[in-house]
Amino acid sequence: MKVLVAIDGSSSSRAVLDSAVNRSWPAQTEFCVLNIMNLERFERLPALIADAKRESESLVEEGARQIRTAGYQAFRCSGPGHPWSDISSFAKEYGADLILVGSHGHGPVGRFLLGSVAQGVLRTAPCSVEIVRPPSAFSLNRPMKVLFATDGSECSIDAACAIAAQPWPQGALFRVLSVEEIAVTGNPMDAASLSPVYPATLLERVTKEARDRACSATETAKEILGRAGLTLYNGDATSFGEPRSVILDTAKDWCADLIVVGSHGRRGLDRFLLGSVSEAVAIHAVCSVRVVRVSQVRRAPRVEADHSQYKDQQTPQCSDYI
Repeated sequence: MKVLVAIDGSSSSRAVLDSAVNRSWPAQTEFCVLNIMNLERFERLPALIADAKRESESLVEEGARQIRTAGYQAFRCSGPGHPWSDISSFAKEYGADLILVGSHGHGPVGRFLLGSVAQGVLRTAPCSVEIVRPPSAFSLNRPMKVLFATDGSECSIDAACAIAAQPWPQGALFRVLSVEEIAVTGNPMDAASLSPVYPATLLERVTKEARDRACSATETAKEILGRAGLTLYNGDATSFGEPRSVILDTAKDWCADLIVVGSHGRRGLDRFLLGSVSEAVAIHAVCSVRVVRVSQVRRAPRVEADHSQYKDQQTPQCSDYI
């Protein structure tokens, strides 16, 4: 597995490094610590560019050192560019399976602004992306809590397989959630009641179909995670409502440490589309969020999933980076 750790020296990026160092990873996981300097900030102060480059090199070298101290292979890359686009470009060149990036920050070398860099990486990355946020005070003295939101689509099944393939801290607790979503069209003023939209008999059928899909999605995900030996939460696994709000509220009320979602899913009554559900959850959650991108996950049958580790890939030639 290859993990790209994008940092900028801010407090948010410190949380990214802490996650890389303290999280459980598959054997032979390789890390690249990356800093992209936005030199446009120094256009009128060219004398500061040399200092910025030295600071950037020092930043990534220290980050790589911390990861190596934790027992993993790590190297560093830094260079000028545009962070929101060049992080994704480097991830493609590097063959990354996962990008760790901070939610926001204001470091001396560069900036990670939620809605610009983090959101840009989320939209353009060729692989899975985790928006890392500092752990809450509630998570310090208890096992890790992971909320997996699924809609039963292929990308959600791939996301479940990705979870099952990765080692997790001892005692980690996994909660599966699927939202019973019913599409409502027409006058938004009618949102308080579905009666103006659906006749009673049709509403009953549509509601049952939504519930059946949600239950099927949760059962499939639970079987995949259960076969991997992960500890599952026994509470409610389905809920009715608007997916973004339900996922965010559930994560907050349950004090989740990490939310995992697929990058997109079926269109129609239940959907996890990057730019809507997945992106909204990643941006607005109070905890870390991992968006699993389908193209980077080994496909397998629904329940009989092959949870083998990702294939190692060659380290890129960092010709444009230091």
